[in-house]
Amino acid sequence: MAEGTASVKVYRGLRDIYFDRSRCTYIDGRAGDLRYRGYSIHDLAEHATFEETAWLLLHGDLPTRTALAEFDRKLKLARTLPPAIYDIIRLTKSGHPMDVLRTATSALASFDPDTADNSRPATLRKAVRLISQVPMIIAAHARMRQDQAPVPPARDLGHAANFLWMLKAEKPDDEAARLVDRDLVLHAEHGSNASSFTARVVTGTNANLHAAITAAIAALSGPAHGGAAEDVMKMAEEIGDPSRAGEYVRERRKAGDPVTGFGHRVYRVEDPRARHMRSGVERLSKEMGQPRWYEILQAVVQAMAPYARHGVNVNVDFYSGVVYYLLGIPRDLFVPIFAIGRVPGWVVQVLEQQENNILIRPLTLYDGPPGRTFIPIQQRPE
Repeated sequence: MAEGTASVKVYRGLRDIYFDRSRCTYIDGRAGDLRYRGYSIHDLAEHATFEETAWLLLHGDLPTRTALAEFDRKLKLARTLPPAIYDIIRLTKSGHPMDVLRTATSALASFDPDTADNSRPATLRKAVRLISQVPMIIAAHARMRQDQAPVPPARDLGHAANFLWMLKAEKPDDEAARLVDRDLVLHAEHGSNASSFTARVVTGTNANLHAAITAAIAALSGPAHGGAAEDVMKMAEEIGDPSRAGEYVRERRKAGDPVTGFGHRVYRVEDPRARHMRSGVERLSKEMGQPRWYEILQAVVQAMAPYARHGVNVNVDFYSGVVYYLLGIPRDLFVPIFAIGRVPGWVVQVLEQQENNILIRPLTLYDGPPGRTFIPIQQRPE
């Protein structure tokens, strides 16, 4: 330990450290309470669309019908990508969807008229464009890597339904669109998570919005942050039958391995978002004649019940991946869909950081060797 640092306490991962104030998202991990701008996630998941939720996050309150209609109009007008972005997607089509999304989002900065303007009005204009462009990038790449042409956006469809349309060239049914819309609402914001904090760090340097969102996408691409939904589907396929869930859990716990979809950095009880995707999985799996997927998940929940008292409970991604699977969405698009929902939340973090900006520069406690004398290379032993 370096001299004079013995009494310094290190908070690895900045756990339980408050680095700023926020008027956006309230989280009580012990009570399982999540609110956007004071509104319960349960009310928003059941009654609000993604467009309403995005407006709420960006502007601080629920929109009027007139304001929502105008916001929706702007989002639909922003469903366009420069031809050069399609070229970039084509050139990188063999890459993972998150890598392609990161690269294309970064490139969009070269074409946005407000890139260098970090004022609040300009940031909100860029936000509208990015909210619409991110799903376009993901859908275009999904088509191109199958040697299919991108599907032009539908101006008469909502945000979630339009994404499904661009992805599959089929008009989605109302239930499928509503499930994806709900998932986007649930993922829209979640405080100072890894990707949102990354966006704030980049914004702290006075970088532009595209740089912050690109960095946030990079952070989300790491499996420790955004990969749970994809891993849950792998787990469900590995279990294969509800009767094997108990054995699977016992083997994982005995080996000291986590069970995917359980536990959260913040919540000590069930993630309040989980119930809204659980009902969707139950309904969709039965309607599609594949009830075993829901039954497998519930069998895992039952097998994990003894560990709930230790704070290991279901999180939102436990159910999301199976919804995507049942809708015929490729597994490596699960995290990109997370990104579609999170764009408004990232923008809010940027806006709040810009309001009273400061360079984020924490310390690391030096734990290396003490002062040493430099030895010229000619005098060093071989």
